[in-house]
Amino acid sequence: MEKTIQILIYIHAAFGGIALLAGLISMIAKKGKNIHRKSGLIFFYSMMLSGIIAMIVAVLPNHESPFLFAVGIFSLYFVLTGNRALNFKRKNPNLKIDKLISIIMIITGILMILLPVILTKSINIILVVFAIVGIIFSVRDLMLFKNPERLRKGWLKLHLGKMIGGYISATTAFVVVNEFFPSFYGWFIPGIVGGFIIAYWMRKMNKKTKTVANNV
Repeated sequence: MEKTIQILIYIHAAFGGIALLAGLISMIAKKGKNIHRKSGLIFFYSMMLSGIIAMIVAVLPNHESPFLFAVGIFSLYFVLTGNRALNFKRKNPNLKIDKLISIIMIITGILMILLPVILTKSINIILVVFAIVGIIFSVRDLMLFKNPERLRKGWLKLHLGKMIGGYISATTAFVVVNEFFPSFYGWFIPGIVGGFIIAYWMRKMNKKTKTVANNV
């Protein structure tokens, strides 16, 4: 069993590495072009496989880790919802699966905060931060689902923001595993840097939207 688990860990790491490379190419490539779409798909499937394998390992004997299992759900939430945001550009998309994903993330976020308190009588600050971020995004998603027109207009922002969020998760895992930063800083530095990148793209898209509106 242990040998099988080690193989799974290697496969998980391999897909994680592929996701890092493909995600970087997708971010650098011009949006909407073939290379962006193909590298984006490779990033999506690599992240999904890497995350699912990590969650499987986190429940196997001698490797049980509710912490890593919850972080896996957090990472998959961003990648999955980022990919599904592509459907929102259509009129009247079926949102049943999207609502379910958001609800699962909210429940997971609540458990990420409460379980450490119940089981260890202490607060896990890393899980709390991740949980709050996941809950905020999920609640925002559910609110957007009630406004189809606003959802359709904002699909690209959702797609880019969530996919970059997924890339931040992959980068965080890489930084933490390789101990590039001391203590718990590695858990937050990629998120802080990634936050500035997301802000840059959102600002760029807002300027483009205003330019188009002014020219109409």
